[in-house]
Amino acid sequence: MTISDVLMVIAVVCIWSLLLVNVVLIIAGYLYYIKSEDEEVPAIKGEIPFVSIMVPAHNEGVVISRTVESLLELDYPHDRYEIIVINDNSSDNSAELLGNIKDRHPERNLIVINTDAITGGKGKSNALNIGFTHSKGELIAIYDADNTPEKTALRYLVGEIMNDATLGAVIGKFRTRNRDASLMTRFINIETLSFQWMAQAGRWKLFKLCTIPGTNFIMRRSIVESIGGWDVKAIAEDTEISFRIYMMGYRIKFQPKAVTWEQEPQTVKVWFKQRTRWAKGNIYVIVKNIPLLFNRSAKRVRFDILYFLSIYFLLLTSLVTSDILLILHALGYVHTTIAGLSNFLWLLAVILFIVGTFITLTTEKGEMSVSNLWIILLMYVSYCQMWMVVAAYGLYNYMKDQIFKREAKWYKTERY
Repeated sequence: MTISDVLMVIAVVCIWSLLLVNVVLIIAGYLYYIKSEDEEVPAIKGEIPFVSIMVPAHNEGVVISRTVESLLELDYPHDRYEIIVINDNSSDNSAELLGNIKDRHPERNLIVINTDAITGGKGKSNALNIGFTHSKGELIAIYDADNTPEKTALRYLVGEIMNDATLGAVIGKFRTRNRDASLMTRFINIETLSFQWMAQAGRWKLFKLCTIPGTNFIMRRSIVESIGGWDVKAIAEDTEISFRIYMMGYRIKFQPKAVTWEQEPQTVKVWFKQRTRWAKGNIYVIVKNIPLLFNRSAKRVRFDILYFLSIYFLLLTSLVTSDILLILHALGYVHTTIAGLSNFLWLLAVILFIVGTFITLTTEKGEMSVSNLWIILLMYVSYCQMWMVVAAYGLYNYMKDQIFKREAKWYKTERY
């Protein structure tokens, strides 16, 4: 075998190994969804716990009013939760809008914290730490500034965590509220349902592990106090805090019936900036937690570390290697005897991707349509390939930050 053959075999084995892992997660996630459909969300027993809902917001005037109004309408006892909006060094009309809402609802526990360039403007983690110092709830819930949770969302999250002392946090699901705005939001809608939430359900079903998604989740106050708050160096603060919760011996559960609707990027430019931030942030978390692979007390979280390592390093490297070899083979610069087999496996992977993704959409009403089938096909040849660029660029930026000792900058997603 030539060197190109060896490289191609290694790349194909890596790609298919990860593809099969994803298939297993999808199957397990699908089974969990089916089971949860018939199960009632645990009711809150005894005294209703007081909840502090925190909303970090930086120049969110376009969406913040709708978000706060939806939080005020939750079907949770109004005297048992507070809403803390951290208006983080905003230069738009957010302060005025939030002041107007507060004036209209003087009887409600709505706290608005306006920070300046000295105390704030340093990212989501810093804003959450500021908000936490003003909170008094035994449970802490987080919602992003573009979210409109369904009325039952908070009650479902509280019901789960109060009925199981082994849970450190419970996450709900976010849906794309502007899914029909553009082709990009159609892609994101399918990605969210088929990969993010089906994988979360599968990981919970198989390993009792989930990763906090950054919004629509609840956690115990005692955990935040024990770990000293959010890591201000982490721009993927949700993933980072998940690992610290794991290491405290707690589990993080996924409750798909607790739903919030959020706004997603409508253009490639905004999407690319957002996902590059996610990639760079997750790489920071991976590097920070790699030592746990050799820690005996971290047995439960090794799958997650290996899972993230595989996605951001092994899969990316394998895809780039196989693509380059196939292109060079087609141009006649290298010769690989298994190019035909690689093409067959590539076609099989495409079919598996389309069928698997479409099946996962059956868990959501109105998503199983012919139009989505075509979107999935188009998604494979465009959106998924763009992900490779995002992951590579995120890794490049992370390495630059480390080499030049630069502080990670927070990018605020543009709202519509």
